[in-house]
Amino acid sequence: MNAGGDLLHVVTSDEPARGRAALGRALIWGSAALLAAVALAQAGQHWGWWDLGLTTWRPTLYAYLTWAVALCWGQVLIRGEAGRRALFVLPAVLFVVSLTVFPLLFGVLIALSDWNLSSPTGRRFNGLDNIRRMWTDPFYWNALRNMVWYSLAIVVEYAIAFGLALLLHAEIRARRFFRVAFLLPLMLSPVAVSWMIGKSMLEPRFGPLARLGRALGWEQPSFFGDPLIARLTIMAMDAWTFIPFMMIMLLAGLQAIPREVQEAARVDGASGWRGFWEVTFPLMLPVSVTAILIRLIFKLKLADIVINVTAGGPGGATDTVTSFIFREYRDRSNVGYGTLLAMVYLVLIVIVMTVLMKLAERATRPRT
Repeated sequence: MNAGGDLLHVVTSDEPARGRAALGRALIWGSAALLAAVALAQAGQHWGWWDLGLTTWRPTLYAYLTWAVALCWGQVLIRGEAGRRALFVLPAVLFVVSLTVFPLLFGVLIALSDWNLSSPTGRRFNGLDNIRRMWTDPFYWNALRNMVWYSLAIVVEYAIAFGLALLLHAEIRARRFFRVAFLLPLMLSPVAVSWMIGKSMLEPRFGPLARLGRALGWEQPSFFGDPLIARLTIMAMDAWTFIPFMMIMLLAGLQAIPREVQEAARVDGASGWRGFWEVTFPLMLPVSVTAILIRLIFKLKLADIVINVTAGGPGGATDTVTSFIFREYRDRSNVGYGTLLAMVYLVLIVIVMTVLMKLAERATRPRT
């Protein structure tokens, strides 16, 4: 030991004592056992197994807070300085978990219940009855099939957005004006679009597009009477709203391509269509994949236009999963069944997006 008192260069051990580590583990596991016991007790009372007088879920919340504090303290006791560094992140992680895990568990509990707001009996546990009902519900499967068609329309939207991005990237007159003008649909709310176009311009009697159709020989123009025309009209309205979003992302990608690369391609003889396929499109592939995936996420949430314009009609031809779930809540007050449909749809979205992201990563991976 340095007798001169040079404390600056004294090295202390970061290993905590065995007693402190044992105390930390006891705190963590003891609080975890308390949390599990309280949650089990409240779940048992909720399902009618026993009556402990627990009217709310606050005891479980308090037990979770106790476990969170014990976990943070236990990390310091067990890991020493490393545990103190973990405290900069651990409380935020626990807070996020409390905002995601508990609502998810509560949603699963509701999904396995028969809960109709118009019923005087209230909520009761019904096990897998909602799943069996979903499996034989033709309207839900029809909405899923519609979502496949709506999602495939992204290919056409991408082509149009890419063409507009190339046009606005070129040296044309009033380029800045057209960039702002093409972004106007994106600035509008889908609800405003549905009323402005679906309820006004496409009105079958007095709408301007209906009058134009009669002038061109369409005797009884009805944009939402025929199932195929109604679905295509909804696709067109949704595409008009969100094509500018893809366009602006693709335009940003085009502007990020070095001009030297394009000039070198022209020198090598790759101009026009060949230069696009062999130079521009491969360089734009990462941006294109990102734009398509983000657009797909928005497409899977499509509901505003359908709810306000057609309410899923005619005969469910324009229904989306989200609009169908919305009507289960609003029109039928069926909270339990609607929550199950939403949970199943969430699982399907997670699976589809995970697979697509894996495929996108493989497609955009540099080839050596």
